[in-house]
Amino acid sequence: MDVTVSTTPLADCARLSFAEHLDTLGELPRLGQGELIEAVASAGLTGRGGAGFPVSRKLAAVADGSRPVVVANAAEGEPASRKDRYLLSHSPHLVLDGVQVAAATVGARRAYVYGPRDLLEDCVLPAMAERKDRVKVIPFVAEDAFLSGEESALVSAINGNLALPTTTPPRVFTQGVRGRPTLVQNVETLANLALIARFGPAWFRERGTADEPGSRLVTVSGGVARPGVLEVEGGARIESIIDDAGDLIGAASAVLVGGFHGGWVPWADVHAGLRLTRSDLRPYDASPGAGVLVVLPKSGCGLRYSARVLEFLAGQNAGQCGPCVNGLPALADTMTRLARGRASTQMESDVEWLCRITETRGACHHPTGTVRLARSTMRTFKDEVRRHREGLCTERPRTGGGR
Repeated sequence: MDVTVSTTPLADCARLSFAEHLDTLGELPRLGQGELIEAVASAGLTGRGGAGFPVSRKLAAVADGSRPVVVANAAEGEPASRKDRYLLSHSPHLVLDGVQVAAATVGARRAYVYGPRDLLEDCVLPAMAERKDRVKVIPFVAEDAFLSGEESALVSAINGNLALPTTTPPRVFTQGVRGRPTLVQNVETLANLALIARFGPAWFRERGTADEPGSRLVTVSGGVARPGVLEVEGGARIESIIDDAGDLIGAASAVLVGGFHGGWVPWADVHAGLRLTRSDLRPYDASPGAGVLVVLPKSGCGLRYSARVLEFLAGQNAGQCGPCVNGLPALADTMTRLARGRASTQMESDVEWLCRITETRGACHHPTGTVRLARSTMRTFKDEVRRHREGLCTERPRTGGGR
């Protein structure tokens, strides 16, 4: 997809050499461990990889351990997201600054950048060659799979095993790479960490809201004229973000928020002023997640789009437990039959039954995230389900939003 980005902090140092990067932003200050953690806590920075966990708490937990490791996560297995790819392609030095800040904060002497081979070879390695950093950074190729960026899967891969999630405990921040406490942070999170280290928490809070401070990268796709990556202030109205991606291609019916483990929001609610915040999205069982918005045109069918996504998610399961091996394929198959044929009340009951026996029972979050999308689909597209009962699906062109 084409990429468009607003001129706000994460975009300011795009395509710069390391010397130009330092001329623009200045040298990284050397802050004490406690000083940096306190600054991040005051800034209110949360993880940008999907979970939204407070970064200061992760830093403090890993800093308490022995011989910790830092991993910058750019795996981005979410098919509807491009933000991490954009950031590493355009501002690799800002990400590498964040790795160095994180390493200094937790006391790590080794760090990794975990991402797709082409990004590592084309963007990260050339940037590393320009720098003389205190902490050694090792590029590590991530498998191209939906679950490869889950933090325990990432640690498993670096430890020489398959990139599959593992059951917890222990959590990776207590026992991760080579058995050491490991800080795993999304590359956008680390880029923000480098900016906070330079300019402070008050500067970070100049943008966004009290509950959603700073800015964030958002990938907009589907029924918009200019799909791509935008940088927006925290708490921005979802409709305003979509407007920045160009005109709608026809009228919209709903927006998938948060990616393939996210939830659908009816367009009427988006138009009423819904914001990209955890509080606004909670009633829809959705969250900002990794910053993904997929616009579904009225000419599309929410059931069919979701069925395709569920087929993908079922095929991406780890194959380690019953919910993934049996539950997800059965759920995807039922949704596909409901979407492609004439719906029945029995199919609707089967979807809910499969959701109940699958959610929260997996070795990782994948089954629960997939169930969230299935339930959101059935809730948001009730009218479409009714039309399918009558054999009246009106989908015309196939909608976009994936790779």
